[in-house]
Amino acid sequence: MSALKRKRGGNGKGPKTAKKVKIVENGSQKQKDTPVEDPKNEYNVPAPVSMGKWTNKERVLVFSSRGINFRTRHLMQDLRTMMPHTKADTKMDRKDKLFVVNEVCEIKNCNKCIFFEAKKKQDLYMWISNVPHGPSAKFLVQNIHTLAELKMTGNCLKGSRPLLSFDPKFDKEPHYALLKELFIQIFSTPQYHPRSQPFVDHVFSFTIADNRIWFRNYQIIEEDASLVEIGPRFVLNLIKIFQGSFGGPTLYENPHFQSPNMHRRMIRLATAAKLREKQMVKELQKMKKLEEKEVVSQDVTDDVFATPSEEKPVEVEHEAPPLMKMKKKKKDKEFKRQRMRKVMKL
Repeated sequence: MSALKRKRGGNGKGPKTAKKVKIVENGSQKQKDTPVEDPKNEYNVPAPVSMGKWTNKERVLVFSSRGINFRTRHLMQDLRTMMPHTKADTKMDRKDKLFVVNEVCEIKNCNKCIFFEAKKKQDLYMWISNVPHGPSAKFLVQNIHTLAELKMTGNCLKGSRPLLSFDPKFDKEPHYALLKELFIQIFSTPQYHPRSQPFVDHVFSFTIADNRIWFRNYQIIEEDASLVEIGPRFVLNLIKIFQGSFGGPTLYENPHFQSPNMHRRMIRLATAAKLREKQMVKELQKMKKLEEKEVVSQDVTDDVFATPSEEKPVEVEHEAPPLMKMKKKKKDKEFKRQRMRKVMKL
């Protein structure tokens, strides 16, 4: 029976009147039909908002494969905490095919799935799928920061419904429009879900930058309607979009995607090229040391600081010219006169 029909004082079934026994003074009992409750004075308990009709029954299965690290496990737990319409399951064996996920979702009565696949204990891939008919998308998850790792100041009510904010680029290209519809159906909490709260106090932001999708979670502050980041945060690098669930024909393939193996290979090649260049420089220095040195008879740099001297006359004059002789005699005479005056004064 729904909560709207629930009334205080009974379950609403059976006759509205009940027999009440009245005891008379002489000890005899007399039965009298009296109404228990007056329908006019009846009090109906209003149903809470969250107990309305749950029509959009989206259930999301969030689980992973074996071999994930602690950061992925915490991220998966954060997603389950933020999304009250999720279900959990045990880790799937890596040897199993991905088509097994469809059967697991059917067993768990889920029509959406978020599956984390770990490879080489360092690469994390995320599948989002509409079970069982598709489509599905595969992402490479990068730059993961969990709630416990960020330690943000924001906080939101557990189980509250989020707002979804999308970049305008999602409406310009068809593959982004398809991903937008998938994100809306997976991350939005259905209205009147039994485990949800009738509040909207945080925002899921999906932004496209550098050919990647950046996920952020913000709290809405009531005082000034500003945003404070809560976490978690991660970056999704799109690889492929498939027509079916976890397989099928490829609808879109990202031309800008570079696999982690290729990225690590490029880093190794760049490091090896630098080492080879250093080794070649060392070998060239050794070769120069072993070469025979040429003895130069004349230094080319000697003439750099050579300055031309003044031209000297060919004949050297040993005697002063006549004018110079006359001037010298006059100076001698004046010197003698001055000297004699000093002597006379003394």
